[in-house]
Amino acid sequence: MSTIRPYRSALYIPGSKDRALDKAQTLATDAIIFDLEDAVAPDEKIAARALLVQTLAKADYGRRAKIVRVNGLDTEWGADDVAAFVGSDIDALLIPKVSTPEDLDAVADLTPDVPLWAMMETALGMLNATSIAAHPRLAGMVMGTNDLAKELNSRFRADRLPMQAGLGLCLLAAKAHNLTIIDGVYNAFKDDEGLRAECEQGRDMGFDGKTLIHPAQLEIANTAFAPSEAEITLAQRQIEAFNAAQAAGQGVAVVDGKIVENLHIVTAQATLAKAKAIEAQS
Repeated sequence: MSTIRPYRSALYIPGSKDRALDKAQTLATDAIIFDLEDAVAPDEKIAARALLVQTLAKADYGRRAKIVRVNGLDTEWGADDVAAFVGSDIDALLIPKVSTPEDLDAVADLTPDVPLWAMMETALGMLNATSIAAHPRLAGMVMGTNDLAKELNSRFRADRLPMQAGLGLCLLAAKAHNLTIIDGVYNAFKDDEGLRAECEQGRDMGFDGKTLIHPAQLEIANTAFAPSEAEITLAQRQIEAFNAAQAAGQGVAVVDGKIVENLHIVTAQATLAKAKAIEAQS
């Protein structure tokens, strides 16, 4: 099985904030999204780009994935943003408002070596999720639920019912093409219970992690998207029971009154691999 990289938490850090960029080196986040788009005012964008390039050249972010969200190519800053990180030590460029595969083609033509991630935040992007996920340079998707809600003119609901169609389409597309996919942000950063509920929902759906807007949200997301002790124990028991059944010439095992087949073992092995990767990350 290939090495799993945890993406339980992906914290947005404004590219214009020197102190925030420095502090991010010490935070317990699996990934950092260095934001040059929404988090940076128009008159600060050029300076923020220069600061981020300088910071990434000297700062040590350890095992944390380094993802840069650039401005769109339809803006005056987008092309220069992409060019600034060609050859940089980053893990991906995150492209905003990807609605068609051609949006990724345009960026891929400018940077031959950096993996691309797509912000999925438009209605057209939801409808084109399958073809976007199939792009040969794409490695991950991030849900932009705030922009999607704006475009849909939907109301906020704790159960995110208005989001379910879009979330589901992107999840199916990402899983079909073996991509990382990270859930959208939870805006009320002081509402721990609301965040916990939304993280649990996202984990139940199959997301790999959650994007976050404040360091105070990290512990809840990291816990929600990590295998629990009960899940780890169950995975170990399933593998042991299945191996014993095979040794006895049987094709299935029974654990806690439930059938365990080979497909369950694949899931159990993935659970243990993720737990091991998280331990190494810590």
